Amino acid sequence: MTAEMVAPAWMHEQITAEQYDSWTAEQCAGIEIVDGMVVVAPSASKRHNRLARILANALDVAAGPDWNADTDFDVRLQDVPLTNRRPDVVVYRADTIDILPTRPEHVLLVVEVVSPGSETTDRIVKANQYAKAGIAFSGGSSKPPRASRSCIPTSSTRPL
Repeated sequence: MTAEMVAPAWMHEQITAEQYDSWTAEQCAGIEIVDGMVVVAPSASKRHNRLARILANALDVAAGPDWNADTDFDVRLQDVPLTNRRPDVVVYRADTIDILPTRPEHVLLVVEVVSPGSETTDRIVKANQYAKAGIAFSGGSSKPPRASRSCIPTSSTRPL
């Protein structure tokens, strides 16, 4: 006997901004809405989350008191059809911290940490959506850089 996965009905129908806004934070966690359709986002790796946090902390300090840099919240790119993205880091106006949803006019910059399997979505699809909304975008890789043999520090004089 095999178990068959059946997605909930709401995953097969476009949802509106009003419907989404009525959901709890728990219901909205781990998803994005693209053209009204729910897109489930896989959990990020520890490396991905660490890099996002380090970037957010650095941008928060660099941006000064008029801007905040935070992680893990929605940016409402459009209402109809509903498109909410959840960038890895968002630099937004500090005076809008309590305004929901966060909208493009509140945002200075978004950062997507690009992981294996998300390259096309992060570097092309999301970059185009952010540009269309007038938001500056940066996408970097969560993969550690490949070190060449001559760049690997070693305490021995043996060849590698």
